[in-house]
This record gives sequence, C-alpha cells and structure tokens, in this order.
Amino acid sequence: MIPKPLPRTPFRRKTPLRPPPLPSPPPPPPPPDPKDSAILARFRHKDWLTPKEATALANSLTNPSSALTLLSLYSSRKDYLPTEPFSISIITNFSRANLPHALQLFLETLDLSEFSDDFFFSLIKHYAHSFNRTDMAVKTLFAMPAKFKCLPSTRTFNFVLNVLVSSRFYEVAHEVYAAAPRLGVEVDACCLNILIKGLCGSGKLEDAFKVFDEFPQLGCEPNVRTFATLMHGLCEKGAVDGAFGLLERMEHCGVSADVVVFNVLISGLRKQGRVDEAKKVLERLMMEKGCDPNGGSYQEVVCGLLDNERFEEAKEMMERMVLMGFGPSFVSYKFLVKGMCEKGVVGEVDWALRQMVRQRFVPKMGMWKQIVRCVISQDSRSSTCTYLDGVLEG
Repeated sequence: MIPKPLPRTPFRRKTPLRPPPLPSPPPPPPPPDPKDSAILARFRHKDWLTPKEATALANSLTNPSSALTLLSLYSSRKDYLPTEPFSISIITNFSRANLPHALQLFLETLDLSEFSDDFFFSLIKHYAHSFNRTDMAVKTLFAMPAKFKCLPSTRTFNFVLNVLVSSRFYEVAHEVYAAAPRLGVEVDACCLNILIKGLCGSGKLEDAFKVFDEFPQLGCEPNVRTFATLMHGLCEKGAVDGAFGLLERMEHCGVSADVVVFNVLISGLRKQGRVDEAKKVLERLMMEKGCDPNGGSYQEVVCGLLDNERFEEAKEMMERMVLMGFGPSFVSYKFLVKGMCEKGVVGEVDWALRQMVRQRFVPKMGMWKQIVRCVISQDSRSSTCTYLDGVLEG
C-alpha cells in the first residue's frame, strides 16, 4: 500500500526540545500508609497470587509511594509476573508519587516488546503530564515500532503531537508529523486539526489553510473543530469578516456550527468594538442556526458593552444571564459597579452589589470605597447609614 503524501508544514520557529535534568534520586519512601498495610501483607503471605489479584491490590493502594514496597515484595516472589495491567498500575502510582527514577528502574526490568499500544499510551501520558518530560514522550513514540515491536495507534500519535503543539515545540511537532508514514500511523482529521492549531498558534494562517485545503487528498473531512480553530486564528489577526466567510463554507460542507464557533465569532467582534454585531449573533444568528448560547456567549457581549461604557445595556444582559442560570463574572460586576458609581446611580449599584453576594463574590476594598463615595455624594448622611446597614444585613 502506497502511503498518502502528507501536506508540507513549514514551521519556521526554532524551538529546541531540551530535556530537563532528572531530579536527584528521591529519599527512602516513608513508612507505608496504615491503610495499605493489609494490602502489603498479602504480598508477604505465602498464598499464591494471580496476576489479576496483584493488579487489583496495586490499584487499591491509598498512598502511591507504597508501590515501591509492593513492587519489592512482589518481585521477590516465585509467582511474580509483571503483566501489562500490573505494569500500568505501577507506573501510574510512580507517576502520582513523582518517582521518575523508580519508574525508569522498573521499565528496565520489563520486556516491553510484549506490551500493547495501551501501555505505551499510558507511559507517554505520564512522561508528558506528570514528569514534564516531553522529550521522553517523543523518544518513546519513535522507539515503539523498531525497539518495542509495537506500532503506535493514531490516538497515541495524536496525543504526542498535541502535547508538542500545546507546548509550542513547533519544529519538533513538524518532525513527528512528518514521521507518520515511518511509524505506520494513518493521518486522520484529528491529526490535521492539531497541525492547524499549531500553525495558527505560530501565526502561519496561510500554511494552516493549505493543510485545510488538503483534507480531501488525505481522505479526511473537516469537522467543527477544524473550522473553529481557523476562525479563531482569523479573529486573532483581526480578520473577523473572513471568519464569517468560513461560517458559510461550513454550511456548504454540511458541518453544523456549535456554541464554540459562535463564541469565537462573538469574541472576535467584541475585540474590534463591534458589540452591536456581537449582540445580533447572540440574539438572532444563533437562534436561526438552532444553537443555544451558553454563559460564555453572554459574557462576551456583556464585556463588549462594558468596554463601550453602555452600562444600562450591560445590566439588562446580566439580568438575562441570571434568569437563564448563567453567572456573570466578577470582573463584569466590578466594571458595572464602577460605571454606575461614576454615573451616581445608587439603585443600580445596589442591584449589582446584591447580585454579587448571591453569586458568592466578595467585593474588594477598592469597590467598597467607590460604593461609599457614590452613596455619600447622592444622599444625606442618615439615609447613607440606613442604606449601608441594609446592604450589609442583606
């Protein structure tokens, strides 16, 4: 079978993948957790342990550091058999306990050529997330076919690619992507979406669209994430109208826009100060497309109104949010209170303050000073005290 050609991805940013030094060997583990004593006692007992029982016991540990003692006891027994499920359990515990040296020593005792992609996916995930060893995640991926006789799944390949792109190791991400045929991995839409995310993140929109145009050649179909990523990239460049053009292209491709897509568009409009258009997207376009807005949809419009000092409209939108079960952010209340205080509208300040308390937000000292100045400047001292007492009691 002739592999399909991959699209070129000219990441030009040089981002070396430098492995951080391993920490110093950890001190001896603390005494086992009392709750783990009964589990460890089973490994001291002479009764035969099946691999399934050993795995269940390892999974039941309360203190992940106890896995060191458990492994020491189990490996000295005649029935010791480090199966794949047991090994995954051990590396998970070592990961939770932050024991990279123990993990490496354990791996050296295993015949990894007998393990499946599930084991390597778990190992790579722990390298990347728990130990911050992206270099080891990449090294393990490349070693899978030749050294460990296991072809990585598309899931494992895409995980590594996404970690690299999220960490902005764009050059290394390109190397991994280009190695897909050699690793026996068939590129899918998820892989291309990750690639597009990386290109958009590095500011290379033209190259991102080149990858987008090559979806059909690779037998893939763009999905809603593809369009949302490209729209976000366009909005970050200020090309909001181009993002709306992609919305029309979505319809031609038979892809339905979701709330994430509309939130990207609303956010893009807000950043350009086009808050009225953002409101139309929220109140009309989303309804026409059969997509229900979420709290983020309303929040972007509220922020846009506050940015333009349209405090009355912002208050109305926040009231609607509350009625629909969405909580406005603390920052929204902060700027609303500030704007209402500057206008001297005590009643609106009272509403905002009470809503904040209902949302379990605690006003800061600076906000209290604004409120007190507003109330004092608008009322007599006696009514001021009455108002403040009512607020503090309510």
